[in-house]
Amino acid sequence: MKDGQKILIGKIVAPQGIRGEVRVQSFADKPTDFKTLSVVSNRFSSADFCFVRAVPNSNVVIAKIRGVDDRNAAETLRGTELFVERSALPDLQSENVFYQADLIGFDVVRDNKNIGSVAGFQNFGAGDIIELGDGNMVSFVGATVDMDNKIVYVI
Repeated sequence: MKDGQKILIGKIVAPQGIRGEVRVQSFADKPTDFKTLSVVSNRFSSADFCFVRAVPNSNVVIAKIRGVDDRNAAETLRGTELFVERSALPDLQSENVFYQADLIGFDVVRDNKNIGSVAGFQNFGAGDIIELGDGNMVSFVGATVDMDNKIVYVI
């Protein structure tokens, strides 16, 4: 993945309370990562985004956006995607650890047969799913990644 690219890190899903706070569904490893990430969107700048708190035992973050001071204004942000610059993410310290965004474009192989390439990832609650370029989806659970050869082996 090239520097300068943005990675989807969360999405505003609802207003929170009456003072303009919003509920953010976090796609980060830990929702508290929002404390240190410089979040950007097409609706506001990173300087306007303020982490308030993480909801315990959840992937939800409560945030405040400068200039959004009531529930009605917060409602207009529903569905806003939040991004972080790829270069802002920490370097990985292990060979077997990677960012899913770095796998986009990798070949996907099952039983020694190329079944497509990684177009993206989805998670509907039962585990990560690889979305292939042709629209098909395969489970990422149990997959192995060969970073050198740019291949994801699936079961």
